[in-house]
Amino acid sequence: MSYRHFGDSFLDMSTKYRFRNTYRIQLREKDHPPPHVHLTGGGIDVMVSLETVKVMAGKAPPLIINEALAWVRDHQVQLLEDWKRCYP
Repeated sequence: MSYRHFGDSFLDMSTKYRFRNTYRIQLREKDHPPPHVHLTGGGIDVMVSLETVKVMAGKAPPLIINEALAWVRDHQVQLLEDWKRCYP
């Protein structure tokens, strides 16, 4: 599984990663608690908890969900740090 990396800095808080040329994991600057990211693309919008690394809302094909959850799990610490910088 190959991911294309976006947004290392605090200033680029929207798309963090893009995969399969369609899907994006986004940490949105103007969002609401609890800490989460959005899996978007291909007509889907799934919210993934950064605390539990589980789907909070939305639906997507299981293969896409599993890839996204694996990536979020691997980058959970950095994503939570980014969230805390946006929402101190």
